[in-house]
Amino acid sequence: MAMIEARGLRKVYRSTVALDGIDLDVAEGCILGLIGPNGAGKTTLLNAILGLAPFEGRLEVLGRDPWVKRNELMRDVCFIADVAVLPRWMKVLQALDYMQGVHPRFDRAKAEAFLDRTTIGRGRRVRELSKGMVAQLHLALVMAIDARLLVLDEPTLGLDLLYRKSFYDSLLGDYFDKSRTILVATHQVEEVEHILTHAVFLNQGAIALNASMETLEARFAQLVVQPDRLAAARTLKPLQERQVFGRPMLLYDGVPREQLAALGEVRTAGLADLFISLLGDAGQSQGVAA
Repeated sequence: MAMIEARGLRKVYRSTVALDGIDLDVAEGCILGLIGPNGAGKTTLLNAILGLAPFEGRLEVLGRDPWVKRNELMRDVCFIADVAVLPRWMKVLQALDYMQGVHPRFDRAKAEAFLDRTTIGRGRRVRELSKGMVAQLHLALVMAIDARLLVLDEPTLGLDLLYRKSFYDSLLGDYFDKSRTILVATHQVEEVEHILTHAVFLNQGAIALNASMETLEARFAQLVVQPDRLAAARTLKPLQERQVFGRPMLLYDGVPREQLAALGEVRTAGLADLFISLLGDAGQSQGVAA
């Protein structure tokens, strides 16, 4: 079943094309990384999916038009943005009370259990919490909702390494199962690579690559080439060539690994390397993690 289905999805702001005829299918039970530099169209796409912006083309989320049936859709969808939206005056206990009162699928006991693993006191106000603690509180509230689709927009932006790791560990251990789907938009490629089942590269409103992680691993390979075999390696038409600790590393698409192995050390290509190679200067200039 397709959780998200888009055909010819387009969004224009005055003279700026934010989404340029996107076709996209997101299946149930996958974790999809929407990866792109700043300004690539990630947030615009998420806004369309969440029913926050009108669009051209066709878009269905859980079988519904999100712009027409947003209220109905949001019973089954949760969202975490890069900027916490919890009122700064609110106490943690009040946030729990509020969620229990407004959302029929909120499991307070589950939220309490998650918070018990943190140092967040129920009587503390949001303004008294660190950014990492606010992210933990937000995650506790969201994970306690029995939603089919979780949408994340740069959810760990500004958090330190420990909080980032804790966030994604909790997401996988306490929330995700094969009946749920997670869509995470980020430009921090290496941070999410290990949790993804699928990846979509977005640039200038268009999809540059859309594949499962298994397909990417089988299709792309890196070669740390022996100096005397560099000329032969170049005849195989690499996508990218760069120096790593004084040795040339080449990236290939579709070249058999056994053929590459005769020329040097073959490695699995990382998402960051693929992104920079496929998008060139656009990825590097916008600060794609590498």
